[in-house]
Amino acid sequence: MTTAPLTRRKAPVSLIAIFVTIVLLAAAPFWASRGTLNMLMEALAFLALAQMWNLLAGYTGLISVGQQAWVGLGGYLFFALAMFSGLPLLIALPVAALLSGLIAFPIGWIAFRLQGAYFAIGTWVIAEVFRLIAAQFSALGGGSGISLSIDVVKSLATSRGARDMVMYYIAFGLGIGSVMIVWLMLRSKWGLAFTAIRDSEPASESIGIRIRRVKFMVYVATAASTALTGGFIFLQKLRITPDAAFSVNEWSAFIIFIVVIGGIGSIEGPILGVILFFTLRSFAADWGSWYLITLGALAIGVMLVDRQGMWSILKSRGVPVLFKTTRWFEP
Repeated sequence: MTTAPLTRRKAPVSLIAIFVTIVLLAAAPFWASRGTLNMLMEALAFLALAQMWNLLAGYTGLISVGQQAWVGLGGYLFFALAMFSGLPLLIALPVAALLSGLIAFPIGWIAFRLQGAYFAIGTWVIAEVFRLIAAQFSALGGGSGISLSIDVVKSLATSRGARDMVMYYIAFGLGIGSVMIVWLMLRSKWGLAFTAIRDSEPASESIGIRIRRVKFMVYVATAASTALTGGFIFLQKLRITPDAAFSVNEWSAFIIFIVVIGGIGSIEGPILGVILFFTLRSFAADWGSWYLITLGALAIGVMLVDRQGMWSILKSRGVPVLFKTTRWFEP
């Protein structure tokens, strides 16, 4: 009796590409210049924000234009904890995120009394209320803001090079972690609920999905995650002001652009959107108002071709899916 030789299954190209990208990013402090490292930190932070907004809007249909509320709240809570509580910086970051998540419960209860476009406008109003409240705290600089003291910054690491490395790996964890968390969620029963709600709320409710509860939990979870990223962003900047922390352009408009142009409702979309956004910014940031006009025109052009963004265009032309979330059952 003869046996057929064993054959090894080749690893898919998408898996190899993901592995190589993660390795290169993990080794960035050893090959990248300081300027490149700062750009990568910012891009990874934007990736984390984009993945959270995409989870909120692309999978559960909650269109928010007020995510700057949680970026700013996370930043202010982090500064308060770092400067007045004596907590180490690496502990203050997750604590600020946890507190933001707790605050999101009553805020979400208020926001969820609104539907559709009213919900979107309501989230922006909530962010503006947060900005006005932050400007009233004189201990945190009031309207002019406040900077982290040198002693607090040095507690992260003694040398500048070591601080840069610690900061980078925080950003690396936020960016890569956001992608992996969303991917794992979408492959779980929660992911089935998200996609069912996105496709048809009446149908998903008819099969027992508690739509309001699912949406509320996603809102709270994305608020906490966004606040965590916000705390890191202002740790990197070393200064926070109400206008910068609660900027609708920086933390909502650009994030929405990234997700929409990259591909809403997909994990790969925000990744592609971040790459396109930072590439365009590196070439066109000095164009003044024309830079924003270019972003808007590009977003409109992409949506006219395919409302699902660049990733949908690439996928229709044979580009393999990087993060598979669908499951096929064969009889």
